[in-house]
Amino acid sequence: MPIQLKPTFREILADRAQAGEGRPLAGMWVSTGSPLVAEICAGSGLDWLLVDMEHGPNGIEGVLPQLQATAAYPPAVVVRLPGLLPVMIKQVLDLGAQNVLLPMIDTADQAETAVRAVRYPPRGFRGVGSALARSARWNRVEDYLTDGDEHVSLLVQVESEAGVENAAEIAAVDGVDGVFVGPSDLAASMGLLGQQTHPDVTAAVLRAVDAVRGAGKPVGVNAFDPAVADSYLAAGASFVLVGADVTLLARGSEALAARFRTTSGRAATG
Repeated sequence: MPIQLKPTFREILADRAQAGEGRPLAGMWVSTGSPLVAEICAGSGLDWLLVDMEHGPNGIEGVLPQLQATAAYPPAVVVRLPGLLPVMIKQVLDLGAQNVLLPMIDTADQAETAVRAVRYPPRGFRGVGSALARSARWNRVEDYLTDGDEHVSLLVQVESEAGVENAAEIAAVDGVDGVFVGPSDLAASMGLLGQQTHPDVTAAVLRAVDAVRGAGKPVGVNAFDPAVADSYLAAGASFVLVGADVTLLARGSEALAARFRTTSGRAATG
């Protein structure tokens, strides 16, 4: 019996735009490597999740159970790879990731390589293994190879001064479905390490947002600071990441310690 896959991130953004819905897609990082945590986050009511292979302890074997754990929930799941690595891109797609984000894209040529890595020939060079792969549900998705491009959404990440300068050309590459701006590495490339809310960094992010929108593509931004996130949304960002599982756990556990260690100490001396 043929299996229907979930809509891609590209389709969700397009449907929202066509319906005239102004609210952007709000998401969070999933960085623990835990399928249980990923499932908890998937049931939160957020629009999308980002499983991070670049800075989190997520390898090929760890991504699969997270895709399985989140499959029954509404949010779109995007997998960020460690880099523009065609062999690993092929593996992640075969695991069933429908949406991938590739970091550190500085030029249109790199974006074109990214497009070719996620497309089957003749458009690209993705290896063919649908009978063996979860992506096609072991050939239970009807016409998966023929319609392969429809089942994969590609986001590229602009996070350097060069990337900002080339943002319009990157966004204009056919097959790039959206551009995600990363202020942290952008700040580092500008000599402002750790200062992602510095006015110069914010201005560079806004230039990238304008350039991508001018090319007719959706643009997203990472922004944990609510006030900064609001400014990017007002500038036209279509999707944002506003938190992370690991930071929620870190700050939440610190708050508990601050509250109850102090209380316990007063009670003990009393």
